[in-house]
Amino acid sequence: MGRLYASVEQYVARCGPAPAEAELLLARASDDVAAALITAVYDPALDDVAGTLVEAVCAQVEYWLATGSDGITTGEAWDAVSIGPVSLSGRSAPAASPVLVAGVELAPRAYRALHLAGLLPGEVTDEW
Repeated sequence: MGRLYASVEQYVARCGPAPAEAELLLARASDDVAAALITAVYDPALDDVAGTLVEAVCAQVEYWLATGSDGITTGEAWDAVSIGPVSLSGRSAPAASPVLVAGVELAPRAYRALHLAGLLPGEVTDEW
């Protein structure tokens, strides 16, 4: 795992009580945000960039918890399953679908934070 963009304390300040596995989820979410921004050009030393990265990571973890994911598996579930002679039904998906950025599924609020800050790949910001 790479750089950690948000701490447990920052998560608690933004989202409320942290789950027991908060450090692991924040690390996974930090990896996802970093992967989504892999070709983006921005100055990570700017305060607003650091704040946006914290916001995106916290939103990613909050989304996973709301949808029953752990950052690896999805929160989808089958409506009905049978074993013999195999019968599957439709899957129920999370209420808000993730947004695909550079092959990474970002939570809608994480995507919005990165987009509004102009940090996503291919976006140009006039703040420099």
